[in-house]
Amino acid sequence: MGAHEQLIGGTGRALPGRRFVVAVGAANMDIAGSSEHALVGGDSIPGRIRCAPGGVARNVAENLARLGLGVRLLSVVGDDLYGRSLRDSTLDAGVGVRGCEVLGDQATATYLSLHGPDGDMAAAVNDMSILEQITPVWLQRRAARLRHAAALVLDCNLSPDALGWLFAHSPGIPVFADCVSAFKCRRLLPWLGGVHTLKANRLEAQALCGKPVRTDRQIESAARWLHAQGVRQVVLSLGQRGVYWSERTGESGSGRTRETASERTGETGNARTGASGWQAALPVVVVNATGAGDALMAGLVYDHLHGAPLVQSVSFATGCAALALGAPQANHTGLSVAAVRQLVNSR
Repeated sequence: MGAHEQLIGGTGRALPGRRFVVAVGAANMDIAGSSEHALVGGDSIPGRIRCAPGGVARNVAENLARLGLGVRLLSVVGDDLYGRSLRDSTLDAGVGVRGCEVLGDQATATYLSLHGPDGDMAAAVNDMSILEQITPVWLQRRAARLRHAAALVLDCNLSPDALGWLFAHSPGIPVFADCVSAFKCRRLLPWLGGVHTLKANRLEAQALCGKPVRTDRQIESAARWLHAQGVRQVVLSLGQRGVYWSERTGESGSGRTRETASERTGETGNARTGASGWQAALPVVVVNATGAGDALMAGLVYDHLHGAPLVQSVSFATGCAALALGAPQANHTGLSVAAVRQLVNSR
């Protein structure tokens, strides 16, 4: 292997030019309360409270590292106990953290969530004000880290200005965007044409499209609308049902498109879709649903970089999500390519 190649996934397949995945966005401490009893508003119930490393971009980065990819995180943390713990644990998982800056005058981002007996999140509050420090100027000072990225993962915890800078300075790099929430995902609207793969749930897709996303027909319509805005691949997470996935007509496994803008969009404003389908969720005992979406995203990135078609990537990504559902925290420490393949094959 040459000096400028890096193995990915332990497969012997190399990316030229020291390429790696760059994840940009939130790194925060997750504080999760869970109970086997039904949650009751205005009352206290017995349960368990856990603190663990979190943040969408950080979680995806850790999952990618555990899958064997080279990955670097661009984020900010405070010079406090949470911040030091986040950097140390992320580094221990195999993620490059030189681009994760420690800010002495800021508090580390914190995400507080409550979970009922089914493991699903019932409510959450996030304190992400530190992420306002990720500005275009801050990103410009780290532009060299993006130069050789094989893929860029970003989350909508970033400000509109930061998102705009990233899309403007990542030509030719496939961008995987995580909506994060229905409130924040609209920050992506001006940049949907630059998104290679968009991961969203029903509420986030509805916020982007401005129309209901409940029935199967509405789900498919939302994907067509997103394709019409320029999104190449759409993956809609449907909870216990699984995933609906769709790619724009003319896409290949490498992410290239062979069609023109006029071919993509008709009189109704809906793009013609190519392959699409429904992927059932794997049957697992849900311990904590917080990190399943982040594991799903990591699986999509991993298989894309290995040249897999979207249908195959979604199957692998669903396995990543299933493993995460069985972990007490957002990231499953036993995540690996072998573990995912074994789970998918066994189910």
